[in-house]
Amino acid sequence: MQTEVVEADVLCVGGGIAGLMAAIRAAELGAKVVVVEKANAWRSGAGAVGNDHFCCYIPEIHGPDVEVILKEASLTQLRPRIENRPRARVWWGKTFDIIKLWEDWGIPMKYHGEYEFAGHRFPGRPFGPYIKYSGQMQKRVLTQQTLSRGVKIINRVMVMDLLGNKERVTGAIGVGTREDKLWLFSAKSVFLGTGSLTRLYQGPTPAWMSNNSRPFTTSGDGRAMAYRLGAVLVNMEMLSRHAGPKYFARDGQGTWVGVLRDPRGNPVGPFLKRPNRMYSDMITEVNKDLFSEYARSGKGPVYMDCRGITDEDLDYMMHWLRNEGNEALINHLKEEGVDLTKNPVEFQTFESMCAGGIKTGLKGESSVKGLYAAGDENIGGISAAATLGWIAGDEAAKYVEKVKIPSLEKEKSKIKERKEYLEEIRLHRAGPDWREVNIALQQTMNDYAGTLRSQNVLDAGLAHLRRLKEKARKTIIARNQHELMRALETLNLLDLGELVFLTAAERKESRNLHVRADYPYTNPLLDRFIAVEKVGNKPVVEWIEKGY
Repeated sequence: MQTEVVEADVLCVGGGIAGLMAAIRAAELGAKVVVVEKANAWRSGAGAVGNDHFCCYIPEIHGPDVEVILKEASLTQLRPRIENRPRARVWWGKTFDIIKLWEDWGIPMKYHGEYEFAGHRFPGRPFGPYIKYSGQMQKRVLTQQTLSRGVKIINRVMVMDLLGNKERVTGAIGVGTREDKLWLFSAKSVFLGTGSLTRLYQGPTPAWMSNNSRPFTTSGDGRAMAYRLGAVLVNMEMLSRHAGPKYFARDGQGTWVGVLRDPRGNPVGPFLKRPNRMYSDMITEVNKDLFSEYARSGKGPVYMDCRGITDEDLDYMMHWLRNEGNEALINHLKEEGVDLTKNPVEFQTFESMCAGGIKTGLKGESSVKGLYAAGDENIGGISAAATLGWIAGDEAAKYVEKVKIPSLEKEKSKIKERKEYLEEIRLHRAGPDWREVNIALQQTMNDYAGTLRSQNVLDAGLAHLRRLKEKARKTIIARNQHELMRALETLNLLDLGELVFLTAAERKESRNLHVRADYPYTNPLLDRFIAVEKVGNKPVVEWIEKGY
């Protein structure tokens, strides 16, 4: 296996929104920056094919106090993301600066010359927390901005492990997803922006694992690597869910101009009686599990009913659905002759997503010196990725001024061990491939750590998962470099699934989508976060305050 060594002041792992924003800012401050992306930065990450909502605080519109908009945001799906209030103030206080930057770079942040507040907004409320913007080409713009600052982007390389220890990160090990090549990165600091964690649980079409609401960022690689290095993770027991057209798992529920109705035509929520393009039907924000509940009770299906909207409203909705990256859905509706002004569309709840991530401070710093994270690594959404990625890049650039480039000499044994394990996987001639292992993992997570949990079930599921993990490490096969990448992703998922079981067992209450049959009520004394870190070779959990 050929080996290449790369040195960097700041190594950005993941070329999504957060990674590129961190890279741009660090490079502006004079740091030598390298971005490593396992796909291609031009079209990668959760924002790969677009986005049409950006949550923000604009003082001239919302007033001089950021708490006003944070209170409004707490009424929407953003509530879990702003539970860490100090960090939320830092994030939201910077959003307008990022909006103006994106406008200058060529991303349309206004609609007909004005900031358009629509969707994800309760009727009768003042300006909501989201503006509409045309994000279909955002990745191309941000990639161009990154390259124009002299940043080196290495595509088709998966970073599989971090170098260093829980005191300080010193670099990373990567493997080509097309070439049979090992990459060694010596870095003063590392930024993680590898995306969300959705492939732990079955999606709406279990045999097709790329059909989920975040199809390009699914395996939680950054969390797994950070945990193995010794960084602290938080909220791994917590779940989030999304909703949209049945069997088309994509984001965009706040983009639809319609009312959610039962089969008899009755609205299923109290917020809208007829479509209004300024508001989405906020029942999906209030109860993410609505569609599953209707299915289990026999009251469903539930339909998104856009009947009654004008041609102008239809064009408005289609414009934003395209910018949200829903071209495949739009093409399907066209091919099947579905007229949304005449035909309601069935909606469903999508897969459970692990809402936990890397514990970071106000500037994106983790518990390991030199290691930073942002985006879906800890707070989901384009706004958080862009803003906190920028802030973390700023902090990383300042940090590297004080340290020397580390030597890889001290990491020889770890590099040798990982290289040998890669070769071992490639030498396996018989055994399960990544799909088989991932399906077994998803089945275990759904059955034992899904939407209803109990101590007995969690204990049984953890035992199953550990057996699966042990067997997979010894037998998983990879017939080419692409499958090797998928195998490494799946092994990361197994590590993270174990942490979900452990933290879910620790939280002896029901809270949000973490529902315990044996502890059905929310305990106000447990209104805190659960942290987990690797001590020796074992995971250790502890309770921490929300503001940490």
